[in-house]
Amino acid sequence: MRVRLENVHVAYSGSRKPAIRNVTLRFDRGIYAIVGPNGAGKTTLLETILGLLKPLEGEAYLLGVNTKSRRIFEVRRRCSYVPQDFMKPPTESLTAMDVIKLGLIFKEEGFERAMELAKELRARDLLEKPFGKLSGGQQQKIIIIRALARNLEVLLMDEPFSSLDAESKRTLCDILGDFRDKLVIVVSHDEAVEEVADGVVRMEGGEIVDIS
Repeated sequence: MRVRLENVHVAYSGSRKPAIRNVTLRFDRGIYAIVGPNGAGKTTLLETILGLLKPLEGEAYLLGVNTKSRRIFEVRRRCSYVPQDFMKPPTESLTAMDVIKLGLIFKEEGFERAMELAKELRARDLLEKPFGKLSGGQQQKIIIIRALARNLEVLLMDEPFSSLDAESKRTLCDILGDFRDKLVIVVSHDEAVEEVADGVVRMEGGEIVDIS
């Protein structure tokens, strides 16, 4: 089981109120959507899966390793994460291609895959431009391309559709369909991801209210 959470409660530092509670989930492979209103605990859930937040109660496992273990740092290298907030300032000197290359593990294979993804997402013309001067939607495409090109066992995406145009959303959903042999977990308000997902987890008030 690539991700396993058992009765997990998590609170942010300085807060006594759990941000998520009573969360039990098991994911192995396929595409799963995490949906719900703002403040439902969706981002907290992703950060807990990655081991960035530790359970106050319960246990969380990523690729078979307890997220409280020191080994989680090693295991996290087998995962890609697209955060919700990643905007870089205009002073950022790296090009979009530099940003992609910095995230690649298998350089030659990953580079070829990145070029294919950039073509599919209509982003080839962005690659030599300064990353910090790209629009929010353009930066989002580059971060998504980097994550997908890594082709790792687990891919976590937090609101990847938020700044994309309608055509790019459809293309990204089509691309994600090719990753069903991996584990893809997508937090999104966009219903497009539900159409391609193998399962949908609905959250409200820090708890799971439905799994379909």
